[in-house]
Amino acid sequence: MSHVENIAAHPNMAHWPERVDLAAAFRWAARLNLHEAVANHFSLAVNEAGTRFLMNPNQMHFARIRASDLLLLDADDPDVLDRPGAPDPTAWGLHGAIHRRCPHHRCAMHVHSIFATVLASLADSALPPIDQNTATFFNRTVVDDGYGGLAFEAEGERCAAMLQDPSKKVMIMGNHGVMVLGDTVADTFNRLYYFERSAETYIRALQTGQRLRVLPDEIAEKTAQELEAYPEQAERHLSELKAILGGEGSDYAS
Repeated sequence: MSHVENIAAHPNMAHWPERVDLAAAFRWAARLNLHEAVANHFSLAVNEAGTRFLMNPNQMHFARIRASDLLLLDADDPDVLDRPGAPDPTAWGLHGAIHRRCPHHRCAMHVHSIFATVLASLADSALPPIDQNTATFFNRTVVDDGYGGLAFEAEGERCAAMLQDPSKKVMIMGNHGVMVLGDTVADTFNRLYYFERSAETYIRALQTGQRLRVLPDEIAEKTAQELEAYPEQAERHLSELKAILGGEGSDYAS
């Protein structure tokens, strides 16, 4: 079924193109083993204020999520958790707080991926610019060293308070995992992909026991700016992933 046919088949389901993009991101995250059983969450704001957002259903595996499965939630609704089909309470606590307090971050992807979580477990969780990928994140991350347990509402509010700077697109969540932020699904998933690759490069470099070749600050910043301006990379990345899924007969866009 084509993109246009999918929209026609779901005339009463709002934000269909955004749903399709988000569903593709879930499917590919599962394929890359970025997920944590049924415990992680992606969300996407769909109104100007950023308070209405799409998010995955409670404890549904990333590999099965379809566009029509996604919940449409209101970050300002205090009764969300009391309704049938309520989201996971930790997802609501973390993502609800981000969409309520950080309208500049439209999309949020939280995972416990292996190498990002190893990085988050180190006493120093900073990611140094030791190659082109790691330089992408130079001066663009925040490290949370105040982990307070599961991300129910108080913990979610604490995390969201650390994300007020629009330039900080990755939170390395100490003792927890990673939160990646962006403007669109494509932008955010591309950043998630490269952050996990960067964390892997750094961790494997540390494992050699040899000295690291760290880029000078000015070169790291220049590289980060050049990658931010690189034309259409994120959009083409997601487009290709959707093409692969479609070619395989995936039901992600249903």
